[in-house]
Amino acid sequence: MQRLIKLAFGLTIACGLFSPPTSAEEKGLTVFAAASMKNALDEVDAAYTTKTGVKVTASYAASSVLARQIDQGAPADVFLSADTDWMNYATKQKTIKADTRTSLLGNSIVLIAPKDSSIGKVTIASGFDLAKLAGNGWIATGDVNSVPVGKYAKAALERLGAWEAAAPKFAMAESVRAALTLVARGEAVLGIVYSTDAKVEPEVKVVGTFPADSHPPIIYPVAATTSAGPASFNYLAFLHSQAAKTIFEKYGFAFLVRPSS
Repeated sequence: MQRLIKLAFGLTIACGLFSPPTSAEEKGLTVFAAASMKNALDEVDAAYTTKTGVKVTASYAASSVLARQIDQGAPADVFLSADTDWMNYATKQKTIKADTRTSLLGNSIVLIAPKDSSIGKVTIASGFDLAKLAGNGWIATGDVNSVPVGKYAKAALERLGAWEAAAPKFAMAESVRAALTLVARGEAVLGIVYSTDAKVEPEVKVVGTFPADSHPPIIYPVAATTSAGPASFNYLAFLHSQAAKTIFEKYGFAFLVRPSS
């Protein structure tokens, strides 16, 4: 399937990938994307609009929220999830075109604190005592039952033997950006977010990085929805381009596909 998708992208490029928009494209595109992608994807979308003249409207929220909204009929052309579970959900619900799905980006999760916190660098490994580190304060992350970053955080802490003691101290937010804000404002003494989120928020600092093998691989899949217009394919091709790769990597994402141009 991956091979067929790459071939299709190649044909799109050969036929004039960033050509002027057709009448079907003039209405623009609506992209539903994981909250953690906002800064990077806003820049990618701006580059796409500059190149093609097609306006992109992005809606950011937790992947769980977006997947359910699409399932309920919300108008979207492209879905970008922060984990494979919610893209699998969309596939099962038949709300995406499965043959357009690719694993686009990778990420990591980190432990953060307010920038003026007295907490210094810590080593996150087996036996890590997160509850003790938090003291009487809250630990912010996404809802561990639905929001991808929260699910990754819980999986890592369970693997490291730190979840049971720390669980009562968690303040679970509706998205990773909401959790980031809690820490930036000092309303939580610690937080678990993606490394890319910590990079764009000057009011927090990274105090530790979770080992990659402590949680499932963090993968951002992308696909066109079943209601997508013809312009979506051109947009997906751009997401796989060298221009998009440069922007995503600037914000700290790992680019998981070979650039198409």
